[in-house]
Amino acid sequence: MSSVSSQTFACSRCGERYQAPVYSFIDAIANPALTDCVLTGELFVRECPRCGCRELIQTPVVYRDAACLVCLADRKLSVEGLDVACARLVGDVGSLIEKVKIFHAGLEDGAIELCKFVTRSELGKEVSLKFLRTEGADNEIIFTYPEAGQMQMLAVGFNVYEDCRGIIGRNPAMQESLAGLVKVDQEWVEQFIS
Repeated sequence: MSSVSSQTFACSRCGERYQAPVYSFIDAIANPALTDCVLTGELFVRECPRCGCRELIQTPVVYRDAACLVCLADRKLSVEGLDVACARLVGDVGSLIEKVKIFHAGLEDGAIELCKFVTRSELGKEVSLKFLRTEGADNEIIFTYPEAGQMQMLAVGFNVYEDCRGIIGRNPAMQESLAGLVKVDQEWVEQFIS
């Protein structure tokens, strides 16, 4: 069952103090409708009743559904049920949403992170790629990234993802590092790249 409480916030624009719901545990197994609220970001935004200013709620939270378990926290947590779900640690709301999208697409996040590394190398520039979706008959992987104040989309062939899965599959150290409640991101990839 999900755990939600009411917390007091002060609006950064007008200073109004108001109450907003804050989730510490989101159980999308018991309440599947919460998945859409997570994917849209709706559960992580509060709105000032006075001026309408919308701000991000960035508090520790655990999200669980049949596909994954993702923890938004600044440190490792002890969480029951790790044996029944893929468990990941993330540092921000956007990364939590991205992980849920990856696992719901039936993909492996380690391979996606390695795919991002390869794609950044091919682009020849340092960009912050985020997984958006798979698309088309060939399941192209669509990434987004900000550039010049606008979001850009980039399609990557599914074969790149499959190659990255193969690399991880042939590397026992990479496989072992994916076990348990761990952070799998750009830094995770870079520890294996000399």
